[in-house]
Amino acid sequence: MLLIVGALFGAFWRIWGLIREASGKGEQAQTDLAAHKLHVAETYVSKQGHREATDQVMEAIGAVKTAVEGTNLRIDRMWESHGKPTPRARQ
Repeated sequence: MLLIVGALFGAFWRIWGLIREASGKGEQAQTDLAAHKLHVAETYVSKQGHREATDQVMEAIGAVKTAVEGTNLRIDRMWESHGKPTPRARQ
């Protein structure tokens, strides 16, 4: 009888140790998951934020395109106002 009670007591403590170990691993997993969620929230951009940044870049590119076109028109007007260059005579 003492042997059976001792075996049951030993099995109980072994199972209790496994439960505590599993509980510790679960808590560690929750802590790691929370840290990962925080990292993702701090590092990655949302779709809306990405869309806003893309729109700003496209507006800036459009402004540069307009400025270049304006420069080309001014150069064309300058050439028109001075007349066409005459070819040099060959000797």
